Amino acid sequence: MKAIITVVGGDRVGIIAKVSAYLAQHSINIDDITQTVLSGNFVMMMMTDFSHADTSIDGMRHDLAGICGDMGVEVNVMNEKVFSEMHRI
Repeated sequence: MKAIITVVGGDRVGIIAKVSAYLAQHSINIDDITQTVLSGNFVMMMMTDFSHADTSIDGMRHDLAGICGDMGVEVNVMNEKVFSEMHRI
């Protein structure tokens, strides 16, 4: 199963490291990642595979909300199927 993770907020050291460390601890693979900094704002999108994860998508959403909240950035975790349907033309 795939999930899309987006992180947006003020740029600071360690955002990618902390999110990636969490994913690795829970056997969630990063299939693709893109990130940029626009006028001091950090924007990242990850396509992840959590088929071998030891947590659910809701658990991941809850945990990442805490991690990202502590860094002052917003996170959104969405099942890839839901994301695809939302952006379908």
